[in-house]
Amino acid sequence: MIESEDLTKHFGTFKAVEGVNINVRPGEVLALLGQNGAGKTTTVRMLTSILLPTRGWGRVAGYDVVENPAKVRASVGVLTEMHGLYSRMTAIEYLDFFGQVYSLDANRRKKRIDELLSYFGLAEAAKRRSGEYSKGMRQKLALARALIHEPPVLLLDEPTSAMDPESAQLVRNEIGRLKSSQRSIIICTHNLLEAEMLADKIAIIYRGRVLLQGTLEQLRQKLLGAPEYEVTLAGGWNPQQLDSISGLKVAHFTETGFRYVVENPTETNPALVRALIEQNMPVVAVQQVSRSLEQVYLKAMTLATEGAL
Repeated sequence: MIESEDLTKHFGTFKAVEGVNINVRPGEVLALLGQNGAGKTTTVRMLTSILLPTRGWGRVAGYDVVENPAKVRASVGVLTEMHGLYSRMTAIEYLDFFGQVYSLDANRRKKRIDELLSYFGLAEAAKRRSGEYSKGMRQKLALARALIHEPPVLLLDEPTSAMDPESAQLVRNEIGRLKSSQRSIIICTHNLLEAEMLADKIAIIYRGRVLLQGTLEQLRQKLLGAPEYEVTLAGGWNPQQLDSISGLKVAHFTETGFRYVVENPTETNPALVRALIEQNMPVVAVQQVSRSLEQVYLKAMTLATEGAL
């Protein structure tokens, strides 16, 4: 649904984006992560045919971003960090205006406006000016605008930026609902928890170049190595009892047990639990140690700064 190869944008001698390759299939959400100025927004602008690439190509919903810019724009819904609502317009007037921009006839505009206002829970406020809306309501209205023409692709730039936690949660819930087998979404965000919650794939961009991309688990394996598991034990056990368990790689001991590294948990963990019980170890719990996207991202930034990626 969204793909690019060697997508590059230079402004004079400044290399804003350099050789970006991405592929987002129907039904997938890709989170594009990076520092301010890393090239996320410039990449989105090329994918929406707002900026011409210096080199490489991109396709959205099957249309080339250079050769078919009008069809690309008709296939995408864009939510920018500054959503640009017209505060004196009511929600109905605002959506009707953009329906006309996308050349929807009057009957279709009315149908889509009714559907979207109901979908986003804005029907009761439909005749109020958007300037009277809360931040969460304004962002939902901006999402409705991005969807007025039923695009197969959504490009969302900082969709919950500067929002209070309650409003941000409302918008995240709506983005989760919008994911479907026929729609692909790219989210540019600094909110790593948000990316972890919503994204099927992660791409980390640094100084205009995509360092890594894949599922969160693939990035964990690449950057953080094999997963760790933690065994919690009741009192009265002796660490020397572990010496007789073959293949156990203890990473370190904790106050209530120990952590170990395992390459193949589906085979190793059941055998380990049996061995612990045979040693009369008072097992309370065995669980994987959480490895967040924040850990992955910070590791990638450290390696990039050191020139190791």
